[in-house]
Amino acid sequence: MIVWNEFRNDARVLKEAESLTAAGHAVIVHALHAPGITQEREVVSTGIEVVRVPRSPFWRLGQRPAGAAAVANPVSAGRIGRMGSFAQALRIAARAWTHLVLLWRMMRLRADVVHAHDVNTLPTAWLAARLSGARLVYDAHEISTSREGYSSFRKLVAIVERALMPSADGTITTTEARAKFFARAYGIARPLVLQNRPREQQLLASERIRQELGLSEPWPIVLYQGGVQQGRGLERLVRVAALVPEAYFVFIGGGRLDASLRQIAQELRLENRVRFIPTVALADLPSYTASADIGVQPIENTCLNHYTTDSNKLFEYVQAGLPVVASDLPEIRRIVRQHDLGLLVPAGDSEALADALRRMVADVRLRQHHAQRARAAAAALSWEVQEHLLVELYRRILG
Repeated sequence: MIVWNEFRNDARVLKEAESLTAAGHAVIVHALHAPGITQEREVVSTGIEVVRVPRSPFWRLGQRPAGAAAVANPVSAGRIGRMGSFAQALRIAARAWTHLVLLWRMMRLRADVVHAHDVNTLPTAWLAARLSGARLVYDAHEISTSREGYSSFRKLVAIVERALMPSADGTITTTEARAKFFARAYGIARPLVLQNRPREQQLLASERIRQELGLSEPWPIVLYQGGVQQGRGLERLVRVAALVPEAYFVFIGGGRLDASLRQIAQELRLENRVRFIPTVALADLPSYTASADIGVQPIENTCLNHYTTDSNKLFEYVQAGLPVVASDLPEIRRIVRQHDLGLLVPAGDSEALADALRRMVADVRLRQHHAQRARAAAAALSWEVQEHLLVELYRRILG
């Protein structure tokens, strides 16, 4: 497998690797190395080998002590479009070097399958498969031709996927709507759908958020967990908190909007009720989720990728037995309505979001009802129910 991240909190890829390992496959994940943060080689979980490649041939110049929050590397930080010409050239050269090292390492393995996660690894994986005689699996986690932050790369993404996706021996995506999109856009068989579900969890009794943040009032905790990024309705959610009294709003995760959200909370004098917890380890996340009272998913309809999402956090709330308040988008709506998980609101509607949250906060019986429905749905909406589909895909393409 190949990922364009450090493989520290990639729950989907980890679960896929675990399922394939349990089925008898030997799985090696090729990822990116962050000096001082990650190891270049390690074995994780059920015997999955992780091999990491630095983002730049100059990586040793930017090493930091273990536990550093970022990698000090003059050619690995920042967005290409915001750099000067020389810095852009260095950045592109560094990325090309990383892809070449990844390609070389995968070719040497002579693996049976090369599994690309997302479009930024597809060309390298395709070439590695062609040169080594391996089968190719493409796992499209997102619709990257219509995705927040990808507008300047949209045409390039379409060219890459149109050229290479039809040649994959197996394709995977995350929702039925996305599977239909890829089939129509590129004239391929509909990809296998593996939703971003967690493994089934025992119901936890936890007070972790209250204890960690020292929350003194017995008010319900409204939780958002996940990346703090554009288009997810998070700035709107902080402002809505001012309209929902006697409730705590807790954000778990990090991202580009972190400073902006904190500033809005400060301007509205909500620092006591709107609180922030940095990204936590995957193993610790369930105990945080279970210590909340309401899970919120206010994603906005800003692109096709958002319109077709069901989101991993929705399934994580279900496993924790939380009632939800979520945007009324097709894939989210189907899950929430089918299992009666909570309240749906029009995406981007602050008044409707505030009203739904006030109802959920004020009505204990309503929360209990939807929490019971979430607990009843947890087994059906778990990773274990669908992992056999991945194993069967591998069995088919390997003959």
